[in-house]
Amino acid sequence: MSGIFGVVSEKNCAETLVYGTDYNTHMGTEYGGIAVYDDEFKRYIHRMSSVNFKMRFFENIKDINGKHGIGVVSDLDEQPIYLKSKLGEFCIVSAGRIDNINVLAKEMMEEGICFGEVSKKSVNATELIARIIATGSDIKDGIEKMYKRVKGSASILLLSKDGIYAARDSFGRNTLILGRKEGSWAVCSETASFHNLDFEPIRDLNPGEIVFIDCANLECKVLNQGNDKKQICSFLWIYTGFPASNYEGINAEIVREESGKLLAKRDKDLKADLVVGVPDSGFAHAIGYAIESKIPLRRPLVKYTPTYGRSYTPPSQSIRNVTARMKLIAIKEIIQNNIIVLLEDSIVRGTQLKNVTVEKFWRAGAKELHVRPACPPLLFPCIYSTSTRTNSELVTRRAIAAIEGKDIEDVSEYTNPDSEKYAKMVEWIRKDLNVTSLKFQNIEDMVKAIGLPKEKLCLHCWLGCSNCHAKGE
Repeated sequence: MSGIFGVVSEKNCAETLVYGTDYNTHMGTEYGGIAVYDDEFKRYIHRMSSVNFKMRFFENIKDINGKHGIGVVSDLDEQPIYLKSKLGEFCIVSAGRIDNINVLAKEMMEEGICFGEVSKKSVNATELIARIIATGSDIKDGIEKMYKRVKGSASILLLSKDGIYAARDSFGRNTLILGRKEGSWAVCSETASFHNLDFEPIRDLNPGEIVFIDCANLECKVLNQGNDKKQICSFLWIYTGFPASNYEGINAEIVREESGKLLAKRDKDLKADLVVGVPDSGFAHAIGYAIESKIPLRRPLVKYTPTYGRSYTPPSQSIRNVTARMKLIAIKEIIQNNIIVLLEDSIVRGTQLKNVTVEKFWRAGAKELHVRPACPPLLFPCIYSTSTRTNSELVTRRAIAAIEGKDIEDVSEYTNPDSEKYAKMVEWIRKDLNVTSLKFQNIEDMVKAIGLPKEKLCLHCWLGCSNCHAKGE
């Protein structure tokens, strides 16, 4: 995952750029970067594995004197990328994942194109995007050429001498939202970036849309209106997005509360003493569950926020495990001898929930532990972001391999919550987690909680296609 932010202002944009980008920190853990233009391009890139974005970049504010700039928080590659090309100099940041990056890199190297920024396993995705754009007759044409070649998703901000180009990926899986206040324009992944900087959200860019924010005239010009082929990542509302952010005008916190209510409606026979949410993202789901079930909401699991961020985003399992174990502290006095309903946003790998969260509850003396994830079982790795990469990472695939004797290609029976094999998979996961009961949200209720038509949502993680409903599959 990555989050991006850009600003064009009548005045020096330094503070707005740093603070606006900082509100995307929950979207990545490895690198942070900003680029500004005054009389020349200036870039600042820092590692963020041990220090948060704001602390890393606060000292850079005094060195910035530009009126337009872009920023990124990235979970994989160093950004922004600077390129000097036939189209002129520019800097660029991106969010998303290029599924055919190795094929494109090979083709481009055979064409004689060289890459200077090397990622851990391939070329730097943002540099690859930049070099494709540089083959266009102008920047707009280059962006359109890039979208024709790239499979996956890539939303970008491109900083030129004259302003900022913003383009949302062709199916809108990543969000880009325009904001406005007197004397400034901004564009961002997260509307949470706008609130404390006094920007008013104007609208979401359409999938494939390209706009140019003119620095000289402070105008936002539509260069390409894009399309209506929205396949927005459902996980934004369920987990990855910030609670204060809106996507397509729909607030993430409200969706999570509604999701919890729908889980409770299917759980009417369960008698429990308290409802608990795994902090932070599970807590809103727990609020909704408690409202609907009228079971008291308590907070016996607290997150030590000063030094620990998300345990989902770090690139290695060992770092994820340490982060999860150290950041959560259980309060025995609330847990002991109680029947607990535990709301979690999702179960992806299952290792942290099993080895950290669940274990903490049993050690503190819980009487029963009933786990309720706010989305269906994840059966496919994401091909549009870097969050999950292989089948073997998913607890569902471990369950299927155990049931079938091997991992199998056709898992359609396991996507059907009414099938016998689905029930066997859930029971295997329940035993593996060592919890009293386990019941997942279903697809229809998740879609209902989000509030968009099913055909507008990407459901690849659960169904194995971006939207089987839209394709008639």
